[in-house]
Amino acid sequence: GQDIMPEVHRVLNQMTQLVTRIHNGLWRGYTEKPITDVVNIGIGGSFLGPQLVSEALVPFTQRGVRCHYLANIDGSEFREVTSKLAADTTLFIVSSKSFGTLETLKNAQAARAWCLAQGCPEPELHKHFIAVSSNVKVAVEFGIAEENIFPMWDWVGGRYSLWSAIGLPIALAIGMSNFKDLLAGAYAMDQHFTSAPFEENMPVLLGLLGVWYGNFWGATSHAILPYDHHLRNFVKHLQQLDMESNGKSVRQDGSPVSLETGPVIWGGVGCNGQHAYHQLLHQGTQLIPGDFIVPVVSHNPVADHQQWLYANCLSQSQALMLGKTREEAEAELREKGLGEAEIAKLAPHKVIPGNRPSNTLVLERISPRRLGALVALYEHKVFVQSVIWGINCFDQWGVELGKELGKDVYQHIIGRAEGKADDGSTQGLIDYFRGRHRG
Repeated sequence: GQDIMPEVHRVLNQMTQLVTRIHNGLWRGYTEKPITDVVNIGIGGSFLGPQLVSEALVPFTQRGVRCHYLANIDGSEFREVTSKLAADTTLFIVSSKSFGTLETLKNAQAARAWCLAQGCPEPELHKHFIAVSSNVKVAVEFGIAEENIFPMWDWVGGRYSLWSAIGLPIALAIGMSNFKDLLAGAYAMDQHFTSAPFEENMPVLLGLLGVWYGNFWGATSHAILPYDHHLRNFVKHLQQLDMESNGKSVRQDGSPVSLETGPVIWGGVGCNGQHAYHQLLHQGTQLIPGDFIVPVVSHNPVADHQQWLYANCLSQSQALMLGKTREEAEAELREKGLGEAEIAKLAPHKVIPGNRPSNTLVLERISPRRLGALVALYEHKVFVQSVIWGINCFDQWGVELGKELGKDVYQHIIGRAEGKADDGSTQGLIDYFRGRHRG
């Protein structure tokens, strides 16, 4: 019953103002130099989606601002990112709905300490930090000016959030006009999903195919195989989108599900996979459906590379479909001049069953509008499957247990918890860690 669009457009306007200021060199650091580097501090949906889009749209990158991503709490990642930067020309975006996500908060605190150590006066810290959060009070206490806090509403799930202010690093990387083209592509897919008849509806067809192969043919995983270097992290985003959404064993009414739900999502960029795990797809004992994603036109044509890349993509899906019979394998070996005994020995190993399912999604080229439609296509596919299985694709309670247990384990590690851990295995690993650090 609430019209959310005015607030959405207000935030888009706020994003436009920020992006314009930074791209025009009007946002200055504590030494009055313009910002040259932006570091997005976030994890999960506050990291995977923006990173995917920023990398996928590198050909549309605006000059003058470099974007970096900091997600893991591992100190090596923090050191690797900050070693390339100067504090007086760096802006940090702290992306956390609660402003309390452990990994994000720890990295934000480390970034704050790094800025101070590099010479930034504490009263000037606000020039180097902005936030995307719903917890304005805590963000202000951290040192972020209230006018530099962008809202993230409760109804925006992290893995569906790259279209919101969480997409600030995308907009800074590719410009606000291209960011709006990204939104337009997603909107076009939204309209297709809501209006196209089921037999022509791409999210519905993809969703139904996944249910068909998973629930009726026993497939437990699904391969995503993008044939484009700029889409190399698409799999990581889809892993969270699909597995965090539909990795559930309880229906919306609380009753247990009676069939398999979300599959394991995996894969990687072609042609690399052809020389690695495609063997399992072709001759393994498991049925593993796959999605091939390939553009027709490359942003960086080199000789006839794109023709070969496209040919490899099509030949892999063709080989999965057609396979190779025993007769074909034997004929192939005879043409090479092998004797019948050697043919009988080798032929079984060259047989490829075929009839392995795959989808091929072809884009003219990777652009903001087309990428927006592609990402939205998978969002709606995940939703379709959740409806069929009767589960809630918008919660993720399974993620919370590890977070809560982590707090208790941490207290044991630093010696502030009474007694021992809840199980002997964990206690043994805690003891080993503490012993090594005492040494």
